[in-house]
Amino acid sequence: MVRRARRINRELAEVYPYAHPELDFRNPFELLVATVLSAQTTDLRVNQTTPALFAAYPTPEDMAAAVPEEMEEIIRPTGFFRAKTKSLMGLSAALRDEFGGEVPGRLEDLVKLPGVGRKTANVVLGNAFGVPGITVDTHFGRLVRRWKWTDEEDPVKVEAVVAGIFPKSEWTMLSHRVVFHGRRICHARKPACGACPIAPLCPSYGEGETDPEKARKLLKYEMGGYPGQRLRPPADYPGKPAPALGAE
Repeated sequence: MVRRARRINRELAEVYPYAHPELDFRNPFELLVATVLSAQTTDLRVNQTTPALFAAYPTPEDMAAAVPEEMEEIIRPTGFFRAKTKSLMGLSAALRDEFGGEVPGRLEDLVKLPGVGRKTANVVLGNAFGVPGITVDTHFGRLVRRWKWTDEEDPVKVEAVVAGIFPKSEWTMLSHRVVFHGRRICHARKPACGACPIAPLCPSYGEGETDPEKARKLLKYEMGGYPGQRLRPPADYPGKPAPALGAE
C-alpha cells in the first residue's frame, strides 16, 4: 500500500506540475480569511467575493472594527455569512490584540483563533509560511479512502495516517495534487475512470465511467477546457482564469 501510495503521488506530480492552492491571496491574512470563507462553498465563490472584502478591510485592524451588517452583505454570496462574519471579526480582533496584527506561523497559535481549525491552519502554514502540512478537506479524505490508504473518516486521523506514509517535504504539494485530482477527474459521484492517468494504480477502478470517450466528457476545469477556480491563477496554470462576480 505504501509503495502504491507513493507511486500515485509521483504520477500526480507529473499530471499536475502546476498544482496550487485554489484560493486567491496576496499575504497570510488574505489566505486565512479566504480559507475560513471557503467552508460550505466553492473556492470560486470565495475568490469572486474577496476582492470587495479586502478592498473594504485590508488589515486585521480594519476587519475587527467592521460594522457586522456591512461585512455580512459583502460575504453573503459565500453562504453562512452571519457565522462567518462573527468568525472573521473575532479572529481579526485576536490577531490585533494578541499577535500585533500579524498572522502567526505556528499551528498551536492558529487553531486558537475563532473559526480556525486544523485544516485551515495547515492551509495557511503550507501556503503562506512554507511549513509542511496535510490539508484533509472533503476531496482529500474521499480520495485517500478510495485508494485504500486508510478507512478512517475523522480528518485528524486521516492526516496522521497519511503523514506516516509520506515524508514531511511532500505534505503540502501532496495535498494540492490530491485535491486537484478529486476536482478534475476523480469526482465523488461519477469519477472519470476511463480518462484517469492513475487508473492502473487505483484499487477502486471501475466505480465510475470506464469508457474513455464518455469519461473525457466528465473532466472538469482545465482538463475539460473550462475556467479554473482562481481569478488570479499562478503564471504556470494552463487553464483559463475564473470570471469575476456577475460575469459568469
